[in-house]
Amino acid sequence: MKILVTGATGNVGRMVVDELLALGADDVRALTVSPARAGLPAGVDVVRGFLGKIETLPAALAGVDVMYLAPHVPTVHEVCAMAARAGVRRIVDLAGAKGEHWQQVEDGVEACGVAFTHLEPGEFMSNADLWAPQIRAGDEVLDAYGEAVNAPIAQEDVAAVAARVLVESGHEGRAYELTGPTAIGRRQKVGAIGRGIGRSLSYVDLPHDRALPVFERVLGEYASWYLDGLAVLAKHPQRAVPTVSRLIGRAPRSYERWAREHAAMFG
Repeated sequence: MKILVTGATGNVGRMVVDELLALGADDVRALTVSPARAGLPAGVDVVRGFLGKIETLPAALAGVDVMYLAPHVPTVHEVCAMAARAGVRRIVDLAGAKGEHWQQVEDGVEACGVAFTHLEPGEFMSNADLWAPQIRAGDEVLDAYGEAVNAPIAQEDVAAVAARVLVESGHEGRAYELTGPTAIGRRQKVGAIGRGIGRSLSYVDLPHDRALPVFERVLGEYASWYLDGLAVLAKHPQRAVPTVSRLIGRAPRSYERWAREHAAMFG
């Protein structure tokens, strides 16, 4: 079975390749804009290309049975139609919560008529890079909506799920919500990062209007949108679900373990 991994230079896609090899997949093709940067293992069939440049895709799709589809909304309908015409039998896509921006990925996959599996992770733990400049500069983290709760997931665990679903049958027509093991508030996240990197961090909860310029320094024009999302989570917390454990046979990473593994992010 030939498996195509698109976006193989990206954080999740690159991990999907490694996870597939660990599961024993022996016919993996990787689509990447930069083969040298991706550092793909020997034995992986590397094709240079990008989902946004559909003229690069025919060679990548030739002979493929199953495709991991990285999220790229602008061309998703055309890419999936090309995959169907090329004979791809199943698409495993990385999308997001239903009804939000990434819904367009799932719509494009379903429209092409190929068997599908949707992966719907919530927030990635790596979004903690929002706090990284403050943590590198000192022990105080200025933030907002400290009690806003969700269940973030490590990209490594998303990749592990994707690989498992790619190599196994029985996942056709399914949509899997993916979360980390625990619903956790922002104040708790900062505490977990501190424990993970061996420092004592203090959390300062600012009101919305005072937090906005802090977030604008990192997020620019998206700061207000991000804060509005935190306000929603404060009123409607996200729950953790056991989907990852059921699919890969182990618990997903805790926030503290993730922070420990990525301590270099916080300098």
